Amino acid sequence: MTTGSRYDGIADWYDTEFQPAPLESETWEVLVRLLGKGSGSLIDVGCGTGSYAAGLATLGWDYTGVDASEDMLRRARAKGVTVIQADATSLPFGDASFDAAVSVCTNTDLDDLAAAVREIVRVLRPGAPFACLAVHPCFIGPHSVYDPEGGVPEFHAGWYRRVGRYAEAPGIWRSSGVRIRVGANHMPLGLFLQTFLDAGLGLEQIEEPEQREYPFILGLKWRR
Repeated sequence: MTTGSRYDGIADWYDTEFQPAPLESETWEVLVRLLGKGSGSLIDVGCGTGSYAAGLATLGWDYTGVDASEDMLRRARAKGVTVIQADATSLPFGDASFDAAVSVCTNTDLDDLAAAVREIVRVLRPGAPFACLAVHPCFIGPHSVYDPEGGVPEFHAGWYRRVGRYAEAPGIWRSSGVRIRVGANHMPLGLFLQTFLDAGLGLEQIEEPEQREYPFILGLKWRR
């Protein structure tokens, strides 16, 4: 779930406080519905601390995680997860190396989403699924103060269509959250979706989890 060294130094907090039970989350439930059981090799791009590795293995996938933060990978390795330190825009694998791919909540971390998506397409075999769970661009971003407990966003004019990285915006507000620590990137929904289409992916399934009035996750199943 991370990129670059922005997450170095917060991995212990991330695992123990921010995401202590990832396989009990609505995010995991959506990922299971999109990807499902399978066999063969799977790459998790922006794997962070390997939060979903054990669950994906139980679904039958041979898991490899990739992340740019050595601190996050330290936690993943301690769990026995197979991981490699690499940038998402330059994956150290040959063409058509994997039978499936996942990436969870990386869209707000990746500085060059288009390059990362092209790399994922490159390392996937033809016909392979790519389950992408994104931070929802409509409800989470510089334009929206989103209270995860209440689940009702407070929108601010003039911010939604701004593309790029932000560290100060109405949407940066929780002193205990991830974004106040590492910042974020934003794309409006149309540009975000077009990035995947431009990379040659076909869209098969969309899901907005219904546990909250306004979802913070957008689930997408693409096909190579």
